[in-house]
Amino acid sequence: MKKSILIFILFISVFAGTGIKTASAQCAMCTINAEQGVKNGNTQAKGINSGVLYLMAIPYLMIGALGVLWYKKYRTNATKTS
Repeated sequence: MKKSILIFILFISVFAGTGIKTASAQCAMCTINAEQGVKNGNTQAKGINSGVLYLMAIPYLMIGALGVLWYKKYRTNATKTS
């Protein structure tokens, strides 16, 4: 068990830095429109960035909620068997 965890951590550490690129959260057209809007004084870029963050946050919140539910269920099962 410990050997497999060690191999997994080694694998992740070796290949973690190989595919690093600059992340862009928007498509090319949205990025150009947002940049041009900021230059012209519009606030559309703020709305686009808020939308991207909203869409990114929902899956993390769902996974976190499932983790909390799983932990609570595991904890109640562990106390019943003790």
